Amino acid sequence: MPIEPDLMLLAAEEIAALRSGLFRESMLEAIERNVLRWVWAIKHYNVALLPFAVMWLQDRVAARTGLPDPSQTHVDGECAGIVHDLSPQTLVSAYQRGLYTSDHYGALTWTSPPERCVLFFGNYRMNKNVRRLMRQKRYTVTFDTAFERVIKACSGRRAGKWHTTWITPRIMRAYAALYDMGLVHSFEVWNADGALVGGGYGVALGRVFFTESQFSHESNTSKVGFSVLNRHLAEWGYVLNDGKKNTPTLEEQGFGMIPRAEFLQTLSENVYAGGKPGRWRVAYDTAQIADWQPKPQAVAAE
Repeated sequence: MPIEPDLMLLAAEEIAALRSGLFRESMLEAIERNVLRWVWAIKHYNVALLPFAVMWLQDRVAARTGLPDPSQTHVDGECAGIVHDLSPQTLVSAYQRGLYTSDHYGALTWTSPPERCVLFFGNYRMNKNVRRLMRQKRYTVTFDTAFERVIKACSGRRAGKWHTTWITPRIMRAYAALYDMGLVHSFEVWNADGALVGGGYGVALGRVFFTESQFSHESNTSKVGFSVLNRHLAEWGYVLNDGKKNTPTLEEQGFGMIPRAEFLQTLSENVYAGGKPGRWRVAYDTAQIADWQPKPQAVAAE
């Protein structure tokens, strides 16, 4: 089956050219994205827009240096501050503190929700359709093979949804820098024709994986890739996969909510050591992953 060539084998100038071609948007695309995200914010967060505007103006007058306290949030109980720096060092420190980037209010913010949607791997679930699809070996899954194409696809339009992505060219470049450091990893799902039809990416620090985004161009393909990813994370000794906010899809796969304080405590105990260094490689095919039977464990402390 034809697979996208391993980007680690490409010369630096070839990778730079690839990123230059993918990590961009036209002026019209940028205008559309910004207009739609403000309309979205007004429609869904209109009550919180005024206090956010006040916080934003205060920040413009006297910008805060350094990262905010993840337990001290404003506006809606999850916005911790405005993002000024997306350097690799700042991003790593932010994740270690339990912060991640978001832009639901039309500006890039540091986010720390009061509850975190996480997976303890013993609770992972695959529905019957996904298991059947994986046993049929209709798809091949790889790791760290086409990161640039994956993050670009994650930023793309979703059927039936407004194009309000936070994955801008600025974000793509920031996470590409972390990918080059071996801290960001992607998973890719390829169909029988060698087309990239699903995937996702996230940040790995210590024994914690932070899922950033996923996409599917064919039914259930992201779930196939996500199952392969989580099986490997469990075997490599990772403690949890952070999905950030609850969604029906994550809940279906065994993710559950824990309080922010518990998440931050778990993070502090596991984010600085362990994990899987270097580029990742898939050790099992989809049929083997389909036979995975995790042993359930508690999601939250009593």
